[in-house]
Amino acid sequence: MRFKNNRSHSQMPEVNLVPMLDVLMTVLTFFIIVSMTLTGQQLFNVDLPTGKTKENAQTATKTAKLTIGLNSTGQMVIDNQTVTEQAVVQQVQTFLSTSPNGIVTLKADKGLKYESVLGLLKTLRDIGGDRIFLAIEKG
Repeated sequence: MRFKNNRSHSQMPEVNLVPMLDVLMTVLTFFIIVSMTLTGQQLFNVDLPTGKTKENAQTATKTAKLTIGLNSTGQMVIDNQTVTEQAVVQQVQTFLSTSPNGIVTLKADKGLKYESVLGLLKTLRDIGGDRIFLAIEKG
């Protein structure tokens, strides 16, 4: 009895790389999107003070926000541009009139004297009432 050698006629197995590349691109896209959302808004050079917050404090996620920065030299910054107090007042008034549920956040450097922060905060409170907030770092 003679056996046939089937090995000489068989084809070399092939590896299909397309599904693997699809998965690789999907994972890469996922990590790119996640890394873009995890980078917080870096507002010029402000070192926020720390504070204690309630455990059940809720943050407004779907409301419009305007962030005003007050850096260590006392300059006011909106959208990474230094502005005057009159320009801040005008932008806050415009923002609050166009966004009825919007909030304004003041991010002041922890090295500033509280009197300088309090002056701007009082001006903003006169304009926006209870929609003006002072930002602190959790910790």
